[in-house]
Amino acid sequence: MTTTQAPSTEHPKTASDAGARPYATVNPYTGQTEQEFPFLETSEVDGVVEKAHTAFLDWRRRTVEERAAVVKKAAELMLERTDEFAALITKEMGKRIQEAAGEVQLAASILNYYADNGPRFLEPKPIDVMAGEAVVVNEPIGVILAIEPWNYPLYQVVRVAGPNLTLGNTILLKHAENNPQCALALEKLFRDAGAPEGVYTNLFLRIADVEQVIAHKAVQGVTLTGSERAGSSVAQLAGKHLKKSVLELGGSDPFIVLDAPDVGRTVKAATMARMANTGQACIAAKRIIVLDEVFDDVVGGLKQAFSTFTPGDPADPSTTLGPLSTERAAADLAAQIQDAVDKGATVLAGGGRPEHDGAFVNATLLTDVTPDMRAYHEELFGPAAVIYRVADEEEAIALANDSDFGLSAAVYSGDTERARSVADRLESGMVWINQPSGSSPELPFGGVKRSGYGRELSELGMFEFANRRLVRTMPAKKQAQPAQHTGG
Repeated sequence: MTTTQAPSTEHPKTASDAGARPYATVNPYTGQTEQEFPFLETSEVDGVVEKAHTAFLDWRRRTVEERAAVVKKAAELMLERTDEFAALITKEMGKRIQEAAGEVQLAASILNYYADNGPRFLEPKPIDVMAGEAVVVNEPIGVILAIEPWNYPLYQVVRVAGPNLTLGNTILLKHAENNPQCALALEKLFRDAGAPEGVYTNLFLRIADVEQVIAHKAVQGVTLTGSERAGSSVAQLAGKHLKKSVLELGGSDPFIVLDAPDVGRTVKAATMARMANTGQACIAAKRIIVLDEVFDDVVGGLKQAFSTFTPGDPADPSTTLGPLSTERAAADLAAQIQDAVDKGATVLAGGGRPEHDGAFVNATLLTDVTPDMRAYHEELFGPAAVIYRVADEEEAIALANDSDFGLSAAVYSGDTERARSVADRLESGMVWINQPSGSSPELPFGGVKRSGYGRELSELGMFEFANRRLVRTMPAKKQAQPAQHTGG
């Protein structure tokens, strides 16, 4: 891929068919196209960016308390609109309605976190110096382009919007093509919360026009959550135009079971870690690595647990297995499973697609997966897990690290120190001990290796797109001479 190509969205996590289709609500349960939305015309792109820049010039001059109040109001309105947002999420990407409501709650908590803590995070930081004074002040840098996926259509967006709006940057959002109504509802949310025009702008942007936005001199950064391929392309474009970038890409997260004094608890945790959001999560436990002495008990429990998932209407609270986001996503996952089976993998539960209308794949457990199979190296983005039997901790660590990804990991043991010792040797941006990988506003989120770079959430998320400017002051009567080595 050359540096002049716009980011591909062919990976199912990023969006629909590489931007060939218009923005559309296609219900993955019924397969029906419910509404389509036109692309922003290429000739209009620069004008929208310039409006965001004009808004930035005013927004940055407001006090951080004024900006935080808008973010706080957005959180309040989001909670008031929980049912509306949850219904949109379920309709557009098939998330089960209870999980959709949970996503609304999480997204609102992130907005509240930055509204409440942002002013404190942004306070100037004094530096201990031998003479005079030095301080680091935290300033916004300008317009930020956010390219966000469909799997968490609110949560992913507010991870960027919460800290950056509080900081004083303005946001251009290119959401996934299959989440147009969620995208519009978010834009309305921030407008209703008091954000001036241009501070937060939704763009129904063609893939081919992404570089035009990144290249614009007013745009100072770009953040993307999506596939490796999309991330690689955006990173190239950002580098070409000297723009800061943050990438949160795929994951093939290990869930390591060293021992299981409470097998039921461990099985329940592993099941939740794999099946939340119908398995469509970057930090889902996609590789379950179990030591030999507890393997049979854990696998027996998982087989039983996975057999309880049955497809149904995601808007029905009794449904246990929702559809994947698109028919294409379901077909892609089924092809990965079939490739493993054709090459000798054993299906312990599920396998393939059920006889049910909609974009469904059975809750699937595979074992005997080997490096010649796609399932060994690729991210399985849906309700399918690979289970490995290992002899000891060393083999567990080696297998866990035998991946191009390094997003998150989980380690389970009745001996916390034993688990921490293993966790310390895992190549990941996050590790959870005796708890499934998850997310919370105060915890930094991000990966290493091909899972991306940069951090969102927590105090760290405030500063990815901040100018951390040094201000050095000497008394007028004691002006210092320039240092011998000035650098630069």
